[in-house]
Amino acid sequence: MKIATYNVNGINGRLPLLLRWLEMAEPDIVCLQELKAPDDRFPEQAIRDAGYQAIWKGQSRWNGVAILSRVGEIHETRRSLPGDPADDQSRYIEAAVSGVLISGLYLPNGNPRPGPKFDYKLRWFERLEEHLSDLIALNAPVICLGDFNVMPTDLDVYAPERWREDALFASETRAAFQRLIDQGWTDAVRALHPDETIYTFWKYWRGAFERNAGLRIDHALLNPLAARRLKAAEVEMRPRGWDKTSDHAPLCIELSDTAVGRKASKARPRSRP
Repeated sequence: MKIATYNVNGINGRLPLLLRWLEMAEPDIVCLQELKAPDDRFPEQAIRDAGYQAIWKGQSRWNGVAILSRVGEIHETRRSLPGDPADDQSRYIEAAVSGVLISGLYLPNGNPRPGPKFDYKLRWFERLEEHLSDLIALNAPVICLGDFNVMPTDLDVYAPERWREDALFASETRAAFQRLIDQGWTDAVRALHPDETIYTFWKYWRGAFERNAGLRIDHALLNPLAARRLKAAEVEMRPRGWDKTSDHAPLCIELSDTAVGRKASKARPRSRP
């Protein structure tokens, strides 16, 4: 099973690129972020014509998340992160698909820091930590994936000295991510590529993508049952090189039908632009 996360940065404006990638990569399940469209503007028919069912929670201009599936019915379990009924930002969606619980998220950016946006980011992270503490021990594979807006370590950011005060790299943000790892979640990329420089996001200016001056801010976290089945984790770089594309590239993981030994598993090389 191939499961992906992709911040599309505007689903309607970049719909042809999304459909092109779906046809090329053939992911089984996809979490999307930054739809930037209200519910009634989600391109359901085009997605269905591409062979995917979908659930989504949109929002005008900003945010918005979705889950797509071509391998079974999507059984929605949540449309928001618990812990704050007043939070109306569309950043979390959750569903069971083919025996796997998918937790899709778009964590707040948090800039400028300090300030109310950074405070909201940390509160959101606390709510996520609380919710994932319940999900990790489920008797089923659970995958939490999406745009976390955090670079966990220096290895995950080009020129880390320039980012020390940014909300995505602040010590409080990295500590929050580490607390998820300490719960027992497995960072899929680092499980298979512990020392490799891998990015999922490149700014549009100053030739950042061409220079590979990027950030790893899109992640896939696996509970123990899912981690035992982890077969591959890769960033599909080709879509980032397309014209008028998102500033993110899709992150894809593969699960085997049965548990695999970590030492014996082999990750496929990342695709090139």
